Amino acid sequence: MFESAELGHSIDKKTYEEEMPRLREALLEVQHELVEKAAFPTFIILAGVDGAGKGETLKILNEWMDPRHIQTNAMGTPSDEERERPYMWRYWRAFPPKGKIGIFMSSWYSTPILDRVFGRTADSQLDQAMERIVRLERMLTDEGALILKYWLHLSRDGQRERFKALEKDPRTSWRVTERDWKNLKRSDEFKTVNERALRRTSTAFAPWTIVEGADDYYRYLTIGKSVLEALRKKLKNPKPADSVSPSPPSVPSLDNLSIIRKLDLTQSLTKKKYQSQLEKYEGQLNILTRKPEFQKIDVVAVFEGNDAAGKGGAIRRAIGGLDARIYSLIPIAAPTQEEKAQPYLWRFWRHLPRKGRVTVFDRSWYGRLLVERVEGFCSEADWMRAYSEINDFEEQLYYSGAVLLKFWLTITPEEQLKRFQDREATGFKRFKITEEDWRNREKWADYESAVCDMIERTSTEIAPWTLIEANDKRFARIKVLRTFCQEIGKRLKKVKG
Repeated sequence: MFESAELGHSIDKKTYEEEMPRLREALLEVQHELVEKAAFPTFIILAGVDGAGKGETLKILNEWMDPRHIQTNAMGTPSDEERERPYMWRYWRAFPPKGKIGIFMSSWYSTPILDRVFGRTADSQLDQAMERIVRLERMLTDEGALILKYWLHLSRDGQRERFKALEKDPRTSWRVTERDWKNLKRSDEFKTVNERALRRTSTAFAPWTIVEGADDYYRYLTIGKSVLEALRKKLKNPKPADSVSPSPPSVPSLDNLSIIRKLDLTQSLTKKKYQSQLEKYEGQLNILTRKPEFQKIDVVAVFEGNDAAGKGGAIRRAIGGLDARIYSLIPIAAPTQEEKAQPYLWRFWRHLPRKGRVTVFDRSWYGRLLVERVEGFCSEADWMRAYSEINDFEEQLYYSGAVLLKFWLTITPEEQLKRFQDREATGFKRFKITEEDWRNREKWADYESAVCDMIERTSTEIAPWTLIEANDKRFARIKVLRTFCQEIGKRLKKVKG
């Protein structure tokens, strides 16, 4: 795989000085067009072996283009805040918005490769990590991003010569560390692992470009021209092609039965029993979250449901048992301009809690599978791929230590109509009812079909949906609270054990 990057590629100084000014001018022009149109974000990943010139190339790209519109990311050792969240969280936060360029000198590839080289993981774990990366990059390109990945390569002898040259110069000797020399002894192991990683992640939508790093002039011009041509091409056709074939037609339920219609919505609680259980479970939840083991986990709770199903009331009772200092409530409305400039999951990534905390989402990332699907706010390809993207996201939450609670509150059309009319007749409730709520009632069957698909495709062993029969508000609130206590209690036993 690296043979063509060990041929001794070079560019003479005269050629470089003739081509470089024209290239810089063209890069600035295309970058300003990118900023003006703000059509898509650009990711530039600079990876490769030690000493191959990643840092110098990063510096040159910032010199040749307008650094005001470039986000430079050189990730070091994760902070305490970063370690308390999913591995990708530190990168999610650094994603460039539309119109900007994000350069990553240490990217999501670094840790999986190093872990495999130093024997902390097996080939199978490396392969799994690369598969997750491929799915991430597929999501980004489906969202419209341009991903440019450059692997800067040197042979083992080339690395040794580069290290010696850097050490001889007082201005650069600090750049060669004891770690670099130790890693050089493992060059064969690095090469094997690097090849494996690149083979599995060089895709049609985000291919790797391998560049020989021995000659600065060759490296700078090669990468600069590649960035220029890729930006020009993408600007001509910035919209991503639909990545999924149209879905097969839905199979109708011949017996009119569905997971939603199967629910027993007649279940209820008396006021006396409700007050008793409310006190019991709110107290139990408070005790659970005060245990020392709770500091090793976090809780992400998602509330979805029919309009007027009682999500707000259920949320208030759930957080009523929590210390106000440990929870955050995130109400989700239409995305802001800042959020529209990022992948659709970004506005949820940014709110993920630290260990020992609870984040409650009043509506969530499932909007893509519900309102965006039914109302046509995204394409069929977008919501079809969202099933697997959401499952991947929730898997990362689970394996980072989160307890993920997903509640769907359902009511009958008749109960919804009754609640809508009550809201319109009550002054302090009137703000809760809008014309959009009435319009949504006309699409009840479409929403029910979308909900059933959502539950079927995203209720997993590690992140199951809890379906709440919500015709009786008291019954719904207690079921939510009881689920909070049960699931947090189960995870705390695992942590303690």
